[in-house]
Amino acid sequence: MNNKGFRFAMLLLIVLLICFIFMFYQRFQTVKFPMSDGTIVNPLMGWAPWATIEKSEQPHTLVYADLTWRDFEPQEGVFDFESFEGRNQFARWQEEGKRVVFRFVLDVPRSEDHLDIPDWLYEKINGDGDRYDHDYGKGFSPNYANPILIAYHQKAIQALGERYGEDDFIAFIELGSLGHWGEWHIKSDAGIRSLPDEDIRNQYVQHYLEAFPNTYLLMRRPFAIAQDYPIGFYNDMTGDPESTTSWLEWIQNGGEYNQTREENALAALPDQWQIAPIGGEQTSSISAEEFYDSSLLRTIDLLRRSHTTFIGPNSAYRIEQGGSLQEGVDQVLAAVGYRFYIEKARIPDRIIFGKNIIIQLTFANGGIAPIYYNWPVFGYVFNEQGQVVNIFPISIDIHSIIPGKTTLVRCKMSIDSLTNGYYTLGIAIHDPVSKLPAVQFAMQNSRDDRIQILGTFQVRKLFTKQ
Repeated sequence: MNNKGFRFAMLLLIVLLICFIFMFYQRFQTVKFPMSDGTIVNPLMGWAPWATIEKSEQPHTLVYADLTWRDFEPQEGVFDFESFEGRNQFARWQEEGKRVVFRFVLDVPRSEDHLDIPDWLYEKINGDGDRYDHDYGKGFSPNYANPILIAYHQKAIQALGERYGEDDFIAFIELGSLGHWGEWHIKSDAGIRSLPDEDIRNQYVQHYLEAFPNTYLLMRRPFAIAQDYPIGFYNDMTGDPESTTSWLEWIQNGGEYNQTREENALAALPDQWQIAPIGGEQTSSISAEEFYDSSLLRTIDLLRRSHTTFIGPNSAYRIEQGGSLQEGVDQVLAAVGYRFYIEKARIPDRIIFGKNIIIQLTFANGGIAPIYYNWPVFGYVFNEQGQVVNIFPISIDIHSIIPGKTTLVRCKMSIDSLTNGYYTLGIAIHDPVSKLPAVQFAMQNSRDDRIQILGTFQVRKLFTKQ
């Protein structure tokens, strides 16, 4: 080949290479998003008022329902789900897309003498326990080490699991069963026998673990068994500085369980919040004015140190919307749970050729806790008329996005069916039950349907018939 032919061939090759690059050219844009402040009402977090209420002054996505054994099993082997669900308005809450925090209890102190276990069970254990009348109220504390009681407890929890164990309508279960109010403590200085030792207590825990393998369990204290399972904690003195500080010290350091004097019954689990939820109800030892106003900064500090996800049943639900305490209520709600946002996104700007585009999203959590359940995430593509023209899955384990860390996700978006024009890209976290966008991102957004807009791009394909 002579020099002239060689130069022509090289020029042709360069031209073809330029055309090749041009044809496959895709231009991207990198967009950064700040996290927005303010209140967000999101699923699986926030206020959890009583499920029996007619109205809540404050918006909520959780409700709290407890159940005494006496009400649940009035006759041996006959479980009254209908009354429990009706009394707690389960049909209403399911229709509204809310979920339940649940506790099963055997002893609730009241003003009158009574039993919270069924009469037939009281007879089977021959009254093995202690009737009491002390500062908390009146009631009956059964001997929790009684093998008959333990055996029937397993059957009762198994029945609950068969009803609710496969249904995520029950979001969190606070391990009750033992002690006054199911809080795993007994007023033993009033002459009531103490709770049993660890080997007996763990049998009760195992009943729940077997019946509810897919539901998060929460304990009143960080008992050693929580080292082996993703079990969270709850604090029914939320906002009380002395009690909450002691509770946090149990979680931080472990140590002795003062009810039984077992030296290592409590485990040091300061990072347990990363794998299991923290909840509890607002303390009644201080006023709402102190909780949400005069000691607001202290309240928020205690919540953040606790990594609290929900507060209830005693909570802000009775505080007047727009009243003098509303600002404090909003600040408390903004302080708890998760706050997802997209820190950075590498998305298309202009697409000239191709079938699939790789998008990069950096997920972040500006809250104090994860979401815990792995809800699905989807990308949305809208055309210029605002119609959805593509929905595609985004593979991310969203409950692993913990505060203080970011998660980079690469996902594939098909553009094969897109015609020339401008498009808008969005993202949404779906409720697995409704299969609809359900989580509000902590970001400014132009939509109100919980599909977060990330940006726009142009499709300008070559060699089309258009």
